[in-house]
Amino acid sequence: MRDVLTVFEEPQPPTAIVIDSIQTMYVDTIDSAPGTVSQVRASAQELIKAAKRRGVVLFLVGHVTKEGNLAGPKVLEHMIDCFIMLEGGNDTKYRILRGQKNRFGAVNELGVFAMTETGLKEVKNPSAIFLARTEEDTPGSLVMVLWEGTRPLLVEIQALVDASPLGNPRRVAVGLDQNRLAMLLAVLHRHGGLYMADQDVFVNVVGGVKVTETSADLALLLAIVSSFRDKSLPKDLVVFGEVGLAGEIRPVPGGQERLREAAKHGFTRAIVPKQNVPKDKIEGIEIVPVTKVAQALEAI
Repeated sequence: MRDVLTVFEEPQPPTAIVIDSIQTMYVDTIDSAPGTVSQVRASAQELIKAAKRRGVVLFLVGHVTKEGNLAGPKVLEHMIDCFIMLEGGNDTKYRILRGQKNRFGAVNELGVFAMTETGLKEVKNPSAIFLARTEEDTPGSLVMVLWEGTRPLLVEIQALVDASPLGNPRRVAVGLDQNRLAMLLAVLHRHGGLYMADQDVFVNVVGGVKVTETSADLALLLAIVSSFRDKSLPKDLVVFGEVGLAGEIRPVPGGQERLREAAKHGFTRAIVPKQNVPKDKIEGIEIVPVTKVAQALEAI
């Protein structure tokens, strides 16, 4: 740690310093091994203090746990100004950069990058990579429009409904909230007349995207119905909207921008909440407004 701190005291310190990783830093005044809670906390405090004193941009690279959380003491997240997580697995070349904390801006911004031979390259049109759908019509597949940061993002959602041999049918959600899936299935039964208590229900968001907003509710329900009835939905159909417990379809923020993004990618029909219908017509896309789950089911 002493060797690193001397860099800050140079007459012309660097503009930015990257520490890779904070778990390897060692303060010799503390009698514990590198990576322990006390060492990580003390090392971060010394580095942040020196960086602020000399006006140096400091990047602290940290390990993550199996759950995807920042390893080490929780106080580390409170000490830093911005916490950015780079997500991605070995099964895809794409990496998602997501802001978890930002004292100077929004925390829901999203960046998509592709891993190439020369390093990470920015993906200018993220919607295109998440819409690489098969040419064959597939029941249970539907495109929804999310709002990530300051821009809309089109992603495909898939559902598979199958008769369950178990007394307690499975409810599996990948990229979605499993508790919300169970709630929406209850709404579908109560207000849509579809009984699925004896069916296994699996849902997945293509591309590894994690959906945290409620605008995916309506698309999720319609994808489930498509799989349950074994009927494919049109490939040029896009859906978004929040579903309430009373079976009402609630509006979501950025409705007009979502529709424009869908029209730009060739979608010609949209089922959206009635309050999200724009006053000015959007060329190339037919908008079907709905206020109840039953109306959405009739529309498909």
